[in-house]
Amino acid sequence: MSKDIIIQTRSGIPLKAIYLQEDIQEDLDAKEYIKNLGAPGKYPFTRGIMPDMYRSKLWTMRQYAGFGTAEESNQRYRYLLAHGTTGLSVAFDLPTQLGLDPDHARSKGEVGKVGVSISSIEDMKELLHEIDLSKISTSMTINATSNILFAFYVALAKEKNLPLNELRGTVQNDVLKEYVARGNYIFPPEGTLRLATDLIAWSAQNTPKWNPISISGYHIREAGSTAVQELAFTFANAIAYLDATLKKGLDIDCFASQLSFFFNVHSDFFEETAKFRAARRIWAKITKEQYGAKNPKSSALRFHAQTAGSTLTAQQTENNVVRVTLQALSAVLGGVQSLHTNSQDEALGLPTEESVRLALRTQQIIAFESQVTNAVDPLGGSWFIEHLTNEIERRTWIYLEDIKNRGGMIKCIESGFIQSEILNSAYLDQKKIESQELKIVGVNCFVDNSKNKTSKKILKVSPELERKAIEKVRAFKSKRSVVKVNEVLSQLREGAKGGEDLQGLILNAAQGCATLGEISDVLREIFGVQDEFSGF
Repeated sequence: MSKDIIIQTRSGIPLKAIYLQEDIQEDLDAKEYIKNLGAPGKYPFTRGIMPDMYRSKLWTMRQYAGFGTAEESNQRYRYLLAHGTTGLSVAFDLPTQLGLDPDHARSKGEVGKVGVSISSIEDMKELLHEIDLSKISTSMTINATSNILFAFYVALAKEKNLPLNELRGTVQNDVLKEYVARGNYIFPPEGTLRLATDLIAWSAQNTPKWNPISISGYHIREAGSTAVQELAFTFANAIAYLDATLKKGLDIDCFASQLSFFFNVHSDFFEETAKFRAARRIWAKITKEQYGAKNPKSSALRFHAQTAGSTLTAQQTENNVVRVTLQALSAVLGGVQSLHTNSQDEALGLPTEESVRLALRTQQIIAFESQVTNAVDPLGGSWFIEHLTNEIERRTWIYLEDIKNRGGMIKCIESGFIQSEILNSAYLDQKKIESQELKIVGVNCFVDNSKNKTSKKILKVSPELERKAIEKVRAFKSKRSVVKVNEVLSQLREGAKGGEDLQGLILNAAQGCATLGEISDVLREIFGVQDEFSGF
């Protein structure tokens, strides 16, 4: 190969044609290299957070699902459980994410479209009908209203007389990334951090097996960031949450082991595997060396991953099965704790039952047929993988230092620095696709222009579901005690004005039959509403 040919990873890291032992020695001296590599289950966890990894326990196969009404979504969850999923993952519609009941004017046309509509404790009961919460872990992809949805879940568990200290699951609760990547925020950063950290503190005391936050790089990557930016911005957000929680007087070892992460699995196979190895090492160093964590569990990064939705194509959708398989395998080789595999038809609409089953079978074939789970960190020790891991870590630390020098993540969000970095990266990536420097099979190369294309069955949510949801929430409001609702909302309002624990007050409101929209309106009244960032 000519020395003039420059090959880079998808994120722009230059690559040599072959890597030798001396390349690792150039990264780090031998002593530092051995220290950084470590052993599985031991600091800095480069090779995995458990000594035996998948030899003793497979990752959780958690298929993300939710649409229409609680009843419809419940049927999909029970279908998935019957076919071998080992954890639930709940998608919520836009009104639920933005704190609006189905009967609100701004909810029109969006009820049940991109997730399930949940506005009350009654909806949560229906969503989880005949599902044993003591035997299943539940992940809820919810952010600005995570305190409320978690409160509905806890209230339901209490009604069922389930011990709260045995509840297992996750709420995403990462609104900082919403400001820069996804856009589903409600309150300004100050109110957002208070809500997020109140939930973390409450969970540390009451639900020790629950993850009260899943700090998410997934959406940052979907918005167009590089792999390095995904790690840097995610960990910068994590540092902001750590600082805000520590200000409440909690010791880091009281809550850090309950913090979880959510990463993207993109198409550059080896870069993604190396990214996860680097991520574990970075988090271990942040918690132990910067924050003085003493419990090894506080430094062990546990993460869920999802294959990259942005890589799915509407053209030749069957190609997406291959993309998802490679991405899922990359995540497994990188040591994931929980995984969602996208369905082949998601570039067209919500996945059908058949495509969801195939996506789940993809994980099961990797787990039970490929034999890649027989060894821990099977790519570890490869000079190429170790160099790539070191380089991703090095570049991530440079970004983290820059963010620190700019005043921290909140300042960088407010100034638009993070948004600019992501948008510039997305622009450069798109230019490569348009110039065919980056080839996407079926889109800019190997295009099929034949007219006789196979029609795909697309799942559509009936508009009738919105009418039913409106009728349901209005019926719920009509049969409850107005006096009781006003009382619990008044208590929440006064607590939000002061410094009281908001999670306890929100749980009280949920048990008092206040709706998601009513609770959100009280918080909007006290915290205000965040304006959209409009310039750079």
